[in-house]
Amino acid sequence: MSEPFDWADRRVLVTGGSGFLGRAVCAVLGARNAGMVVAPSSTEYDLRHPDQVAAMFADAQPDLVIHLAARVGGIGANQARPSDLYVENLLMGTYIIEEARRHDTPKVVLVGTVCSYPKEPPVPFKEESLWQGYPEETNAPYGIAKLAHLVHAQSNRAQYGQNCVYLIPTNLYGPGDKFHPAVSHVIPALIKKCVDAKE
Repeated sequence: MSEPFDWADRRVLVTGGSGFLGRAVCAVLGARNAGMVVAPSSTEYDLRHPDQVAAMFADAQPDLVIHLAARVGGIGANQARPSDLYVENLLMGTYIIEEARRHDTPKVVLVGTVCSYPKEPPVPFKEESLWQGYPEETNAPYGIAKLAHLVHAQSNRAQYGQNCVYLIPTNLYGPGDKFHPAVSHVIPALIKKCVDAKE
């Protein structure tokens, strides 16, 4: 059995630390006594601009980056702002991956999305299904932007040996979730519909 990971001397940079997933990740890091957790807000550093990403890395000097910052929304947001969701997510991830490479950051964790899967993937989902078709049209701009980060990470590993991990959560829900129908995802939207119907 391997030794437990020692968080005490790790400097962890969490982008999107004030978001739904970011708050949960920061709480876990705190419980594991991470040496220093830096979770700047988008008002401190606008990750859509490479100079601000560079400044964030210079200030944080992280040993580990957990990139959770994203422009997200439910079906309504995907339909209303597809270009924003594509461009902003693509740029944020691209600049994070590249700045981590330039700084020789030991590890980068990227979070993808099931929105990258084809419109009608075989069930159960498998990793190899990611490349077997175009995503569902409403989610495609967001899903393809996130999938581009996987390609970027794989390319950088092949060329530079960069250590990136790419995770795809199946769904997220829980305390602190968004329940407004314009921005909520499936599970909180269903919870709200049930509560509204009962009331």
